[in-house]
Amino acid sequence: MQNSDSYLKVAHLDADAFYVSVELNRRPELRGKPVVVAGSGPRAVVTTASYEARRFGIGSAMPAARARRLCPEAVFLPPDFESYREVSRLVMGVVRSHIETVEVIGLDEAYLDLAGLLSPRAEMRRLLAEIKSTAQVTCSVGIGPNKLVAKVASDAEKPAGFVVMTREQACRRFADSLPSLIPGIGPKTAARLAHLGLTTIAKVAGASEQDLVDRFGPNLGLELKRRARFEHSGEVSEVRKVVSESRERTFDTDINDPEQLRVILQRLSDELCASLSANKRAGRTIGIKIRLDDFSTITRAHSVSSPTCDAQLVASVAQRLLGEYQRRRPVRLLGVRIAGLASLDGERTCDGRLAEEEGRAQQQLALPL
Repeated sequence: MQNSDSYLKVAHLDADAFYVSVELNRRPELRGKPVVVAGSGPRAVVTTASYEARRFGIGSAMPAARARRLCPEAVFLPPDFESYREVSRLVMGVVRSHIETVEVIGLDEAYLDLAGLLSPRAEMRRLLAEIKSTAQVTCSVGIGPNKLVAKVASDAEKPAGFVVMTREQACRRFADSLPSLIPGIGPKTAARLAHLGLTTIAKVAGASEQDLVDRFGPNLGLELKRRARFEHSGEVSEVRKVVSESRERTFDTDINDPEQLRVILQRLSDELCASLSANKRAGRTIGIKIRLDDFSTITRAHSVSSPTCDAQLVASVAQRLLGEYQRRRPVRLLGVRIAGLASLDGERTCDGRLAEEEGRAQQQLALPL
């Protein structure tokens, strides 16, 4: 006889308001109050908010100044990422003691491979109880036949949600939801879908494949239809492939001084390359991100001939890209990125680039900013 839970292959575990949860464990007198974790600068954004604060419309990535206007009585706390990382290690240690294959996505979420478990529901209940008793953290869980269903299910009934569904059940439950509910469908894609009259997940799922291909191309068009049908073939993997890494900074006041921007790019390059070197990674594509005072955002990239994580080379290319862009407005945010990452072998080092590449970069550095 076939196990009725045989379709339950993947779980998505997501800690509820994780940063706030850690803070409340240290400050229990704040429980039940609107609490917001955010930086203190004039351009700080909300990192996370308690569910009491969310009732006022406060959400992650919202400017902290706006959050204060929405809820003047909220308690604002500065982020303490070292504490969050410590609690995350504790939580993920508990998860790994129950589940063999775990794909950690961030400090507060992970995909779990449930294949081979005789009773995945009961096992997940035991896991949640142990996380609560060990780390004093409450999590929501979604369980389904693939990662997409599990992810959407875990968000459906927060906090402390426990949602189990088949692909067909997901299609029915979220038929009238906005397409942006589905991971991978961002605001721009959702707007393009809405322009075509595809304003719900069910409408995208029922759309003509050819129409979607004509509008979005063969890859994205077909993928949109698959995701709207909650079809997904990705496997849970312990090793999450990192394809890029970046560093960026939002300034308290806009910057218009070319030399100051040059110095900041060097500092960001140093930080980025130190992280890559520590993790023995390097990449060929160096890029910059510029956000101007009117919130317009520009990106530029250049590929070098061999993988690098050498800060001087990265800064040289980044500064040249900045110089080539004839900006006419002050800069609000500046970032540097390395993509196409690969692991360094035992002999290759971050400065193992071609000599002529370094020479070209040094010449490019002399270009006017």
